[in-house]
Amino acid sequence: MDEDLTNPIFSDEEIARKHLEILRWPKGRPICPHCGETKKITKLKGQSHRPGLYQCNGCRQHFTVTVGTLFEDSHIKLHKWLLAFHLMASSKKGISACQLARMLGISYKSAWFMGHRIRQAMKSEHKGLLGGNGPVEADETFVGTKPGAKKRRGYGHKNAVLSLVERNGEVRSFHVPNVTAKTLKPYLQAHIDPETHLMTDDAGQYRLIGPEFAQHDVVNHSQGEYVRGEAHTNTAEGFFSIFKRGIYGVYHHVSDHHLHRYTVEFDFRFNHRSKLGFNDFQRAIAALKGIVGKRLTYRRTN
Repeated sequence: MDEDLTNPIFSDEEIARKHLEILRWPKGRPICPHCGETKKITKLKGQSHRPGLYQCNGCRQHFTVTVGTLFEDSHIKLHKWLLAFHLMASSKKGISACQLARMLGISYKSAWFMGHRIRQAMKSEHKGLLGGNGPVEADETFVGTKPGAKKRRGYGHKNAVLSLVERNGEVRSFHVPNVTAKTLKPYLQAHIDPETHLMTDDAGQYRLIGPEFAQHDVVNHSQGEYVRGEAHTNTAEGFFSIFKRGIYGVYHHVSDHHLHRYTVEFDFRFNHRSKLGFNDFQRAIAALKGIVGKRLTYRRTN
């Protein structure tokens, strides 16, 4: 990762802007974000115009490559945004707002808000159903404490996260209010192909949901059974180990209100892991492709 940080897109504003233009306009032709015009575009030059300014001769509007993206109206330099994307995409367990602020030379408040906007770009639309590449493991974990809840034995006072992991494929995680069959069943039905081989532990809720799928294998954790042939939930457990190390070791505390944003971040890195052919730089580019049409205001994060 250190070698990647020497890339001039992270230090030169002009190079950073051209890099983003190549990502947004791969055919080399600017697209007006106001009307969609691609031909009648003029690049405005001269000292009276800021770098990278274009005019659409169709709707007569001015625009830059950041209009219509998460970067629009941001006072933070574009090269710092690109560095922040790279840092979040390459940090396996995440990077804290304090660390971002130190490395970028910005305030903690700006770094905190920047992190949430990057998570917004990482958000997937969840197209298609899981199960096309192999069995799907369903499992849940618990983090933090629910607002107003008293700490006690068990998991009732903690925030629940459900993860659906397709072996050799992607993960989809959700912050759920509880882990009853009534709550979890709609998530599994909406995201897993009914012809899929489902793998779970021996929790009672999955025994009620399992018949919805072509095959359901259970490993009996309560009896010390964790693997039986191909039946296991180790892929999901491995994902949870990284997720919880990030939540407790890097972020230390994640509120109930923002937990769903952090699940998006860890899902994104898992779904663009090196095993699937992504390096740190490619992972950051994949995240940058999600900046269009995803405005997030500071008010909406609170």
